[in-house]
Amino acid sequence: MTNPLADKIKALIRANGPISVTDYFSLCLADPQHGYYRVREPFGAAGDFTTAPEISQLFGEMIGIFLVHAWQQHGAPANAIISEIGPGRGTMMSDMLRVIRRLAPTLYGTATVHLVETSDRLREVQAKGLAEHEGKIRWHESFDSLPSGFLLLAANELFDAIPIRQFVRTPQGFRERMIGLDTEDRLTFAAGAGGIDPTLLPTPAASVPEGTIFEIAPARDAVMAALCERLRAGGGTALIIDYGHLATGYGDTLQAVRNHEYDPPLANPGFADMTSHVDFEQLASRAKAEGVQVNGLVRQGDFLVGLGLLERAAALGRDKGESTQEGIRDDVERLAGSGPGKMGELFKVLVVSSPEVALAPFQKKAP
Repeated sequence: MTNPLADKIKALIRANGPISVTDYFSLCLADPQHGYYRVREPFGAAGDFTTAPEISQLFGEMIGIFLVHAWQQHGAPANAIISEIGPGRGTMMSDMLRVIRRLAPTLYGTATVHLVETSDRLREVQAKGLAEHEGKIRWHESFDSLPSGFLLLAANELFDAIPIRQFVRTPQGFRERMIGLDTEDRLTFAAGAGGIDPTLLPTPAASVPEGTIFEIAPARDAVMAALCERLRAGGGTALIIDYGHLATGYGDTLQAVRNHEYDPPLANPGFADMTSHVDFEQLASRAKAEGVQVNGLVRQGDFLVGLGLLERAAALGRDKGESTQEGIRDDVERLAGSGPGKMGELFKVLVVSSPEVALAPFQKKAP
């Protein structure tokens, strides 16, 4: 079976030589004709993966509770901008707005809602799911076009879809990992000529074996810097949730997911979702360098439980049948538990603010 995007990538390689992991990652997700987000329906049981908001309304409700708390701690400014980057089917925003309207009618009444979404198809899905908030919702092609002012931002599984660069340890040191063609005309990984600034490595190159992979993500860094600049200018809090690691380290985290299962990254370009783990230490370092407050960086399970997930789940299940209660318990375990198939430890939460505010469930800053 031929794959039109694979054919296009192979033609590029034949014409110009091997391409970087960054370029391959970008083509897989965003090629105008054949990119994954152009041609596939990624979300839900019929798609390739299920995000936390699709598992249970509890997830979006907890985010809504957190944003109300942040708004209050910032002094309850009028005309807030509530925004989500990459809102999927609009499920999380729908759950957030339901809670915000109930807990903080003043915030809901004066705020406008801004969704950063490039897919026309997903915009239509979001518009249907958020129909009861018609007139409050605006769509944007990019984060840069949000109006100025106080911002409450949520980004769930955004950074993992921003391309990375990979470097592989060779006898000559770390070299950029490229994608070329093998003798049978199949896509294959290879080491290129370009090196890496040794100061970016967690430990000296000589301390790790040949074949070790190190990843950097300049594009993620740039998005984080833009986000921080925006918070400095207008004030507000941003909540970033993704899977990744708390500390910078070595390792190959490039992965493809198809039909809810892992797929070899080079096997089905355009037909599988392409992601990698987010280096949260680097995002937090960028925020500090940009002069915004890092409120906290924790595992998703600790964040949700600290906000009252268990209490909200108990209230949701009250007076319901046993099977409904069991379903709610299963959802809570999937969102906050640890181990295979659960998100509580693998997913991390980073919250940044400007100006500084004390936000639960994080520890207050030391005096």
